[in-house]
Amino acid sequence: MFQRIYNFILIFREYVVLSGLLLVSLTLLAFNDNTQMRHIRGITTVAFGLVQERLAIVPRYIGLRSENEQLRETIVDLADEVSQLREARLENIRLRRLLGLHESSSYPLIAGRVVGKNLTLLRNTITLNVGSRDSIREQMPVVGDGGLVGVVSHVADRYSIVRILLNTDFRASAKVQRSRVDGILAWDGRSLLLNNVAKTLDVKVGDVVITSEYSGTYPPNIRIGVVNEVREQEGTLFKKVFVFPGVDFVKLEEVFVMTYAPDRERLALEQSTTRQPRR
Repeated sequence: MFQRIYNFILIFREYVVLSGLLLVSLTLLAFNDNTQMRHIRGITTVAFGLVQERLAIVPRYIGLRSENEQLRETIVDLADEVSQLREARLENIRLRRLLGLHESSSYPLIAGRVVGKNLTLLRNTITLNVGSRDSIREQMPVVGDGGLVGVVSHVADRYSIVRILLNTDFRASAKVQRSRVDGILAWDGRSLLLNNVAKTLDVKVGDVVITSEYSGTYPPNIRIGVVNEVREQEGTLFKKVFVFPGVDFVKLEEVFVMTYAPDRERLALEQSTTRQPRR
């Protein structure tokens, strides 16, 4: 053991001697109490303090950087919680409206969620997450909290397609709730119109439009929308009635499918009377 220490000192003797001399010098400086040494110690202490203060910025910077990262993570988590709470609040409002619709309906309703939309075509549709296994059938009316949405046009096991009001193939017998004026509701690719309304009939802006008893697909008294413009047409006996739909299809997320089927006896009778007589 001592031999190893001796060999180490022998190899690094210059450094050992230098370290010893420095230690002796520092000891002498520390115990020397004359005026010059006190002045030198004061300057050294101040210089060391300034250097230490500057170097302290580094750990503080590292600590602040770490703290900022933690604050960013906390802000992201809080923003996510706020977003979820806001979404839950909006969903609660929608479900409350749908619950009121469910309680006021005279027909059994099947709840569905919109999982797909086509709103930029002439034949616009939406896709629901309910299908034949949920008792959905073609020609069933679909409603939302704002009123009539459309009619089921295609059905698969777990999904169904709804032909909405904004579809050029859509037709519905409708009437003005106030004046009981009847017409055919249709979309021309740009506007929702109540057609076949004579110029002499009473229709005003703000009138509510609902489904009529003449429809073979929709039950009566379902809200469709509100008349937002009535335009006179020259050279014709009819006026152009523009209807603003009660359903906002861009924001539509939840709907109800009505398990409604028209009266077969009535349909059979009406079809029999419209057939051409044999000659």
